Amino acid sequence: MSDLKTATDGKAVGAKPKREPQQRSVRVVMLALMIAMLLAMLDNLIIGTAMPTIVGSLGGLEHMSWVVTAYTLATAASTPIWGKLGDMYGRKGMFLTAIVIFLVGSVLSGMAQDMGQLIGFRAIQGLGAGGLMVGVMAIIGDLVPPRERGKYQGLMAGVMAIAMIGGPLVGGTITDHLGWRWSFYINLPLGAVALTMVTAVLHLPKRERTKAKVDYLGAGLLTVGITAIVLVTTWGGSEYDWNSAVIMELIAIGVAALAGFLFVETKAAEPIIPLHIFRNRNFTLMSVVGFMAGFVMFGAVLFLPLFQQSVQHASATNSGLLLLPMLLSMMVVSLVAGRVTTSTGKYKIFPIIGSILMVAGLFLLSQMDTDTTRFTSGLYMAVLGAGMGFLMQVTMLVAQNSVEMKDMGVASSATTLFRTLGSSFGVAIMGALFTGRVNDEMGARGGGAATSHSAQLDAASLAKLPAPVREAYEFAVSSGTHIAFLVGASVGLVALVAALFVKEVPLRGAGPEPTDAVAV
Repeated sequence: MSDLKTATDGKAVGAKPKREPQQRSVRVVMLALMIAMLLAMLDNLIIGTAMPTIVGSLGGLEHMSWVVTAYTLATAASTPIWGKLGDMYGRKGMFLTAIVIFLVGSVLSGMAQDMGQLIGFRAIQGLGAGGLMVGVMAIIGDLVPPRERGKYQGLMAGVMAIAMIGGPLVGGTITDHLGWRWSFYINLPLGAVALTMVTAVLHLPKRERTKAKVDYLGAGLLTVGITAIVLVTTWGGSEYDWNSAVIMELIAIGVAALAGFLFVETKAAEPIIPLHIFRNRNFTLMSVVGFMAGFVMFGAVLFLPLFQQSVQHASATNSGLLLLPMLLSMMVVSLVAGRVTTSTGKYKIFPIIGSILMVAGLFLLSQMDTDTTRFTSGLYMAVLGAGMGFLMQVTMLVAQNSVEMKDMGVASSATTLFRTLGSSFGVAIMGALFTGRVNDEMGARGGGAATSHSAQLDAASLAKLPAPVREAYEFAVSSGTHIAFLVGASVGLVALVAALFVKEVPLRGAGPEPTDAVAV
C-alpha cells in the first residue's frame, strides 16, 4: 500500500514540472496556426480596399466581381477535399501544402498582367485558403480536447477582429504607398513565418497511410454543385435576373450534382463527406447554426460600413474603426464563453443566448435611420457582436465533439463549408434586397436619373451630388439597410430554433496529452 502511494505520489510530483512546458509548446503551435488563419482571413479584406486601384491598372471593370468570386468558389469547393485528405494522409502535410499553394497563388496574383490572369491566380489562392481554414480547425481538434478548447476561443475571435479591422487599413496603406501588387506580396512574410513555425514545432501522432482510393467522383460532383450554388448567389439579381435562363440552368445543375453526390457518397469506400456524421443530431444542428451565423456575420460586415459612410458621413478608414464595438464585444464574449466552457464543460446555453442576442442586435440595427448617431449604432453593433461571440466558436467545438477522431477533418471541413456557403448566401440575398430597395427609393424620390447605379455610389461620387439627391440617397441607403437587417434577424430566428434542440453531451476531456501531439 505504501509502495502504491509512493508510486502515485511520484507520478504526481514528476508530472507537475512538465505541465508548463506542455502548455508552452501548445501555445507556440497555436500561435503558428493563428498566423495561418490570419493569412487566409486578411487576404480578401486587404484586396477589397485595393480593388479600385487594381481595376485602374489592369482594366476589366466588368470582370471585377470575379476577383472575389474565383477565390470564394475555390475555397468553398476545396474545403471538404482538404478535410478528407487530412484524415486520410495526415494533417500536417496537407496543411503545409495548403500554405505553399496559397503563397504561390499570392506571388502569381501580384505578377498578373491582366484581369484574366488575376482571376485565375486568385482561384489558386482560394484553393490554398480552403486548406488553411480547415487545417487550423482540424489540427486544433487533434491537439486540444474539447473540454480544454474553450480557452483558445478568445484567441481565434481576436484573430478575426484583427483581420476585419486591420485588413482595410493595411490594404489602403499598402496600395497608397507601395502599389496594389504588394497587397498580394504582403502574404509572403506572414506565410513564411507560419510555414517555418508549423514545420518546426507541430508534431502530430503518425497515422497509418490508408490504402483506400480518394473519392474523385464524389469530389467532382460536390465541386460542381458548390460552384453552381455560389454562382447562383453571386449572379442572381445582379448579373442576371433571378428567373433568367442562366440562373435556372445553374440551379438545375446544382441540384442534379448534389443529388448525384449524395448517391455516390453512400457507395464510396472513403467518401469526401461521410453522411453518417449527419446522423448525429448535434452535428447537424451546429451545421445549421454555423450556416446562419455566416449568413448574418458577413452581411453585417458588408452593410454596416456602407451605412456609416453614406448616412453617417464616416471616411472609409473610420468606417472600419467604427466596427470596433461589434468586434471587441465578439472577442470578449467569445473569450468568456470559452473559459466557462472549459471550467464547467457546459455549452448548450451559449448558442441559445448567442442566437437571441444576434436576433436582437440585427433588429436594433434594422431600426437605424438618417438621424441615428454613431454612439447608438455602436451600442447596437455591440449587441450583435456579443451574439456572434457566443456562436462563432461553439459551433465548431460542438461539431467536433460530435464525431469520432477519425472524422475530425471532415467534420471541421463540413462545418467550415456550411459557414462559407452561409456567408455567400447572406451577401447575395441581403445585397439583392438592399440594392433593390435603394433603387426603388431613389426612383420614387426623383434621384434615379442622377444615380443609375445608386446602390454602388462611393463617398467621392456622393459628395458631388446636389443636396436634394444626396439626401434622397441617404434615406434610400437607410431604407435598404432596414430591409437587409430585418432579413438577417429572420435568419437568426432559424439559428435560435436549431440551438434550442441541441443536446448537452459531455465534452471529451480525455485525449492525447499535449506532449504526445507537440514537441519543441
